[in-house]
Amino acid sequence: MQKKIQEQENQTKPTVDYTEDYPRFDPAGRGEYTILVPDMLPWHFDIIRQVVAKRGYKMEVLKNDSRAVIDEGLKHVHNDTCYPALCVIGQYIDALKSGKYDPDKTAVMITQSGGGCRASNYVPLIRKALKAEFPQVPVLSLNFAGLEKGNSIEVDLSLLLELAFAIFYGDSLMTLYNQTKPYEVHEGDADRARTDCFAEIGRAFEGKGYLHYKKLTKKMIGRFGEVERRKEKKVRVGIVGEIYVKYSPLGNSHLEAFLLSEGCEPVVPALMDFVLYCIVNNINDTRLYGRTKKMGLVYSIVYKVAYHIQKQIISVYKKDGRFEPPHDFEHLRRCADKVINQGVKMGEGWLIPAEMAALAETGTENIVCAQPFGCLPNHIAGKGAVRAVKALFPDENVVAIDYDSSASRVNQENRIKLMLATARENLKNKEKSGANY
Repeated sequence: MQKKIQEQENQTKPTVDYTEDYPRFDPAGRGEYTILVPDMLPWHFDIIRQVVAKRGYKMEVLKNDSRAVIDEGLKHVHNDTCYPALCVIGQYIDALKSGKYDPDKTAVMITQSGGGCRASNYVPLIRKALKAEFPQVPVLSLNFAGLEKGNSIEVDLSLLLELAFAIFYGDSLMTLYNQTKPYEVHEGDADRARTDCFAEIGRAFEGKGYLHYKKLTKKMIGRFGEVERRKEKKVRVGIVGEIYVKYSPLGNSHLEAFLLSEGCEPVVPALMDFVLYCIVNNINDTRLYGRTKKMGLVYSIVYKVAYHIQKQIISVYKKDGRFEPPHDFEHLRRCADKVINQGVKMGEGWLIPAEMAALAETGTENIVCAQPFGCLPNHIAGKGAVRAVKALFPDENVVAIDYDSSASRVNQENRIKLMLATARENLKNKEKSGANY
């Protein structure tokens, strides 16, 4: 009898509705809205902002990174969900509360890869958080995986091409700056070179000049080459890991700036590597997981075009000879095959051990593996692959750092300093022995 009563009660309970409506963004009114973007890719988003501005979108990259941002995130996101989600939502809410923006004329946008990661569920999390305080603010998704159809900026083939080149140029800007800043004789010269190159990139995108990528890359290399440099060896530290904390100053406690302050040269792999990684995963899906051959063919064509451009850019670096070029992606794939199968694609998957191995091969023997606490794919493919990488490269000096709302920045930096102490000792021994490095 009790069981029957319980069944009747369960039948009368309302079902949770996850399909409730949310504010929409009308591209026709794009000029009236300010679109807020989290500070995930400081080297790339400022270029992308200029690209979409040509199409009438007013995009602003958020720079608020105080503790108040994290506290706002904690109010709206369970701390077990994902630290990057917490940071992103915290930046949005903190910015909207600042009074700087009109909530009725403001939208927020997030990029999504569409992979097997909690990031693919960020949009519902953001909508839920905004509904509590700013229900009129629409949430846009910039992705190429078919997510959130009809609620994003309008992306055609022309814009897609420009976004790809924005990533290539952002990668070069980041690479050249990090290879110049630690060695500059006159303080600020590298920053001025960065400003000049950023302006040059902006002028290129005003017309079709961005298509002359070899010429533009050569100009950037030339400008950074003008900076007078100290002839000394610095400890080189690679940064790998989950895509958000790898690049975002908010997410990684300003890791690049910290390494520079410690007299190191940060070595940050190109964002285009992650883009090509996502494309290759879709190709591999045809072979490994039964995806339709038609889609595999489409992605194969896209990959060949993007990889060709990458190789041409690398050739410009090699011909000049003053700066180390970004990694060749096919070489990254071969590095991955030494450690892990390319079918391991959750989160950053096989890309993390591939980058660690490639860094080791090119003389970057010190690595920080940045990972959000609780990010299972990253812990498996990142921290879990360290032993296999060290078996191949015994001298590799790797430290895995967890980034989380409860993590102490002092503790994070102290762990990195311990790694740097070993790195400096290794460098000193190599200098004494006269080894080539």
